[in-house]
Amino acid sequence: MSAVERPEEVAAVSPESSPGPRDASPDEGVVEDLPLIDEKAVEQLTEGLISHYLPDLQRSKSALQELTQNQVVLLETLEQEISKFKECNSILDINALFSEAKHYHNKLVNIRNEMMMLHEKTSKLKKRALKLQQKRQKEELEREQQREKELEREKQLTAKPARRT
Repeated sequence: MSAVERPEEVAAVSPESSPGPRDASPDEGVVEDLPLIDEKAVEQLTEGLISHYLPDLQRSKSALQELTQNQVVLLETLEQEISKFKECNSILDINALFSEAKHYHNKLVNIRNEMMMLHEKTSKLKKRALKLQQKRQKEELEREQQREKELEREKQLTAKPARRT
């Protein structure tokens, strides 16, 4: 039966017969004011409402799932990019370490070359000092020999008294 067939129910629901906002609270008399509703009609209305909104809700659900999956993919891609940037930073750090190592290697090579040059100079100076020492010793030996010769000569040149026999 529809609302047209039940005038008493329509009258109960109409605004003229309902109490005003000042007369009673909104919840008061709700059960009394409700008309008798057919269970089959409620079920059909529910099915109609569900059939009307369910496809849109399912599409929305699948769209949300797809968006969620895309977000997961984007997050993973973002994490990969972040790790690449971290690798780039670590590569830059490694490059800085290599350039610093090259700089110190060049310093060590220069120090080694200087040490070799100083070693050569000291070796030459030692040889020269040894030659000079040998030359001085030779000169001193020659002077000593010369002096001994002079002394010997003076001894020979000195007058010797003659012996009388």
